[in-house]
Amino acid sequence: MESLNVYSVLVVLFLTCGAAMSTKENDQIIKENNCETKIGLPCVLEAFTSIFEIGCISNKCCGELVVLGKVCHSAFVKRTLENPLLKDLSPATIIAKSIQTWNNCLALTDSPSPSA
Repeated sequence: MESLNVYSVLVVLFLTCGAAMSTKENDQIIKENNCETKIGLPCVLEAFTSIFEIGCISNKCCGELVVLGKVCHSAFVKRTLENPLLKDLSPATIIAKSIQTWNNCLALTDSPSPSA
């Protein structure tokens, strides 16, 4: 139960920081970190589907997501959440799925490869 409370606090903090950040600031973070050059379009689409819809992300794209980095990942998610076409989505749900996708990919890329 304690981990659920810690998780809830982290989500609230993440949302608060996200709400304070404008699209312009997210765009600046993306530009300054060359985020758009660090991940291919097919993997962007997989990550988007994994976070904003129902789907999973491949091992290959998990690797690209981790190379992209947490700062770029968060900026992309926050910028996408500000899109008026997605106004009906729950930011808390999206942030939770974003964190889950990031953590799953990070764990996957940190784990040793199975031996053949």
